[in-house]
Amino acid sequence: MAANTDPDLVVALDAVTVTRDGNALVRDVSWQVELDERWVVLGPNGAGKTTLLNLAAGRLYPSTGTVHVLAERLGGTNIAELRTRLGLVGGHHVVRIPPDETVHDAVLTAAWGVLGRYRESYDAMDDARAGELLARWGVAGLAGRRYGTLSDGERKRVQIARALMTDPELLLFDEPAAGLDLGGREDLVRRLATLAADPDAPAIVLVTHHVEEIPPGFTHALLVRDGAVVAAGPVDQVITGDNLSDTFGLPLSVNRIGDRYTALSHPLPS
Repeated sequence: MAANTDPDLVVALDAVTVTRDGNALVRDVSWQVELDERWVVLGPNGAGKTTLLNLAAGRLYPSTGTVHVLAERLGGTNIAELRTRLGLVGGHHVVRIPPDETVHDAVLTAAWGVLGRYRESYDAMDDARAGELLARWGVAGLAGRRYGTLSDGERKRVQIARALMTDPELLLFDEPAAGLDLGGREDLVRRLATLAADPDAPAIVLVTHHVEEIPPGFTHALLVRDGAVVAAGPVDQVITGDNLSDTFGLPLSVNRIGDRYTALSHPLPS
C-alpha cells in the first residue's frame, strides 16, 4: 500500500486492531492527527491509550489495519530513521538515562540519539541548544547536577527538554504528570500550555487518565474504553459529562473554568 502523502497528516490510523495472546488491545480504531493539532487521549486503565501511543511512536505494529506516521507506513519504512523524527516522553523510554549523567548531557546526547555520553563529539550549537531547552523548561540551574539526584518533577522537565533536542515533528507524552504532587503537576501543565501555544511546536499527543491534566491550548481529545473509540474531535465538544461517563463507566459531571477541566462523580443516593 502506498504511503499516505498528505503533508498535514502526522498520524493516521485506519481500522487498526492490535491483538496479543488472543486479546484485542485496541479494536478497529481509525484516528488522524494533523500538523498543527494538540491531542489528549483519555481513558481508564487498560483502555488502550499506551497502545495507541506506541503505534504513533513506531514501537508497535498493528495486527490488522494500517498506521502511517509522518507519511510513512509502519511495516514499509526504515523504523530507526522514523524514530529520529519523533520525541517521546514517559512510559518505559526514559528509565535508561544513566543516574550519574549530568542534566546537561542527558539533554545533549539526544543529538546523537544515545543515552549516556561516551566518545561522541558535539559542537557549540548543540551545547547552546541543550542549554536553551533547559532554560525554557526551568531547569537551567540544574545543568551540572546528576540526573539521578533530581526530583520527579525535575526529571520530567529534563526528559521533555531531551525530547525536543532534535526538533521533532511529533511529540508524544505518556502520562507526563504521573507521580507529581499538585505543585509539580500544575507547573508541568502550565509549561505544556506554553508549548501548545507555540506555532512552531510540533504536533502533540498526550496520554492521561485525568481531565485536570489537559493543558490549555490543546485542541482535540480522543476518549477510549476497552480498546475502542468512545468519542473524538475538538476538545470542548468531546470533554463532556456524558462522554466521560461512557468512557469511565460511572456517572460523571464536568466543570470548566477558563481552559481547565475538572470531573466529579455524581453523589450516591442517600
